[in-house]
Amino acid sequence: MIDGDRVKEIRAATEGGIYDYAAACVTPGLVNAHAHLEGSGEPDMMQMIATTTQNQRMLRAVENARKALYAGVTTIRDVGSSHGISADVRDAIEAGRIPGPRMRAAGYVLCMTGGHGWPIGREIDSPDDARKAVREQMKAGADCIKMIATGGVMTKGAVPGNAQLTPEELIAAVTEAHRHGLRAAAHAIGTQGIKNALRAGVDSIEHGHMLDDEAIALFKERDTFLVPTLTAPTCILEHIEGGGMPQYVVQKARFVNEQMLRNIKRAYDAGVKIAGGSDAGTPFNYHENYAYEVELMHTLLGMSPQEALHAATAVAAELIGLQRSVLGSGESADLLLLKGDLGENVRALRDPDVVFVRGVAYRRPYCV
Repeated sequence: MIDGDRVKEIRAATEGGIYDYAAACVTPGLVNAHAHLEGSGEPDMMQMIATTTQNQRMLRAVENARKALYAGVTTIRDVGSSHGISADVRDAIEAGRIPGPRMRAAGYVLCMTGGHGWPIGREIDSPDDARKAVREQMKAGADCIKMIATGGVMTKGAVPGNAQLTPEELIAAVTEAHRHGLRAAAHAIGTQGIKNALRAGVDSIEHGHMLDDEAIALFKERDTFLVPTLTAPTCILEHIEGGGMPQYVVQKARFVNEQMLRNIKRAYDAGVKIAGGSDAGTPFNYHENYAYEVELMHTLLGMSPQEALHAATAVAAELIGLQRSVLGSGESADLLLLKGDLGENVRALRDPDVVFVRGVAYRRPYCV
């Protein structure tokens, strides 16, 4: 039973009862801790940013927030957008002007000059500049901070294994973010950059594909979340033929995927906290397809369907800090009603029958 925006009671269905909705399975709403609402899965995300206007990308972000919602994402964290777009979308959702999930918004990513993500970045060149950049994002409405600790796949010339922001710049940015109560995330693929970010005190490592044993120990010592974004390289490699992606993106995705398959399961088996996040918006990685990340946590990491769901609900919600994303009396009424039993088939998450956010029901339209 739902009372307003809260779950009032949970009980088993009985014969002869009267219900507003029926479902084979009820789960907490999904939480995507790593997304880019400006991107819609275009083959070349950086080219899209360079050839579209701010207004066009705002419209795409509004559309993608709606698509994510109808696909069962009830909380989302946008970890990098230009011109304050994600904060504006968040505020419009909160005001009830547009449909969408609960949101956190990072604003511009903090990167080195010419570093990975610079088209949606605030380039910094010193610890003092890093502190100022955090304050600028706060002024623009950001409620979390994203830093670029290594190169990445989507930016031409950015080598995923190379460290970018210096340890001193990372420490300054994290310290400033935490001083104001903001959580700090670090894009980090390469080994040294991962450890630089962990030692700087970030709350989460995004990707983390080249982690080593020392990094695993740091994750556990500092109780840091790992958001492995398994869908991102997987979707790129599934669309090599005829996908229209730049060759450098494909080459780097192949390398990153090899590292991911080798290392992320080691981290999970060692007890590192895995939080669900898909990097939605990157090539062929659609906001309405977050359920695929849950499936990959099951098939690639060996999680049970229930464990994968937990990573993509309660664990990711703990990282984001907006609500708990668990089923229970008195909890937020962010729920999914599924047509199939998730315990029997992890793909049951792909097509939720009804999505509840704050107790309001949404049904996926025939055309999304």
